[in-house]
Amino acid sequence: MGKQIRKSYRQWGRRLKILLTGSKGFLGSHLVKKLTAHQVYCIDRSDGQDLLTCDLNYDVDLVIHLAGESGIAKSLDHPELYWENNVIATKRLFDHFKGTRIMYASSSTAKEPNRNPYAMTKYTLERLAPQTSTGLRFCTIYSNSQQRPNMFVPRLLRKEIEYIHTNHKRDFIHIDDVCNAITFLMNRDAPGVYDIGTGISTPLKQITDFFDIECEERIGGENERLCNKADISKLTDLGWTPQINLFEYLKSQKDLTL
Repeated sequence: MGKQIRKSYRQWGRRLKILLTGSKGFLGSHLVKKLTAHQVYCIDRSDGQDLLTCDLNYDVDLVIHLAGESGIAKSLDHPELYWENNVIATKRLFDHFKGTRIMYASSSTAKEPNRNPYAMTKYTLERLAPQTSTGLRFCTIYSNSQQRPNMFVPRLLRKEIEYIHTNHKRDFIHIDDVCNAITFLMNRDAPGVYDIGTGISTPLKQITDFFDIECEERIGGENERLCNKADISKLTDLGWTPQINLFEYLKSQKDLTL
């Protein structure tokens, strides 16, 4: 198995065969545009391809697994749905592609798994994953393009923030930096779990103040982490750094609305 996986690293620079799950989601739809030099096979639930049952007979060099349930609030109401789609479906993928390099989506919430079912599924994945795999522990990804309209940054840019949790800090990372981190790690023998963020945690109130938005201030509950902040030292040691500053991006978007 090790020889097979090391071979895929030597093949980099050639046209790779890649299986991408969640290809039509927020992250997947951006990442697929970065993979045009390669042959990409796409699996997405919107096309009727359920990872619990769909055909996995692909001969590929690399699997990038982004599919799954996301969001904390929904997981509190439907924990069984998250377990099926985030754990059972991913375990099926891991088992099928033994000997193939796998990169998979985790979350910064995995650092405190007992807070909610979503976090627990990501924590579990990191322990089920093959030792040769690469876990991508994403922080708070943002963009003003193709992101769900109910997410914080799109609502912020529309000035539709009704309330914030004043005790919450988030490590916001732009979608382009996330895609670049993934393609950067694709090019390296990099097993293990990597925090994907900027290493900077910003209070939500600081962001709403930047936009002069007045909204209700609340104290966040125990189901969410108070602060997420990536430790990007493993990535910076390899030579990767994020390029997009949150406030510079927000200012550019703010100026567009003036």
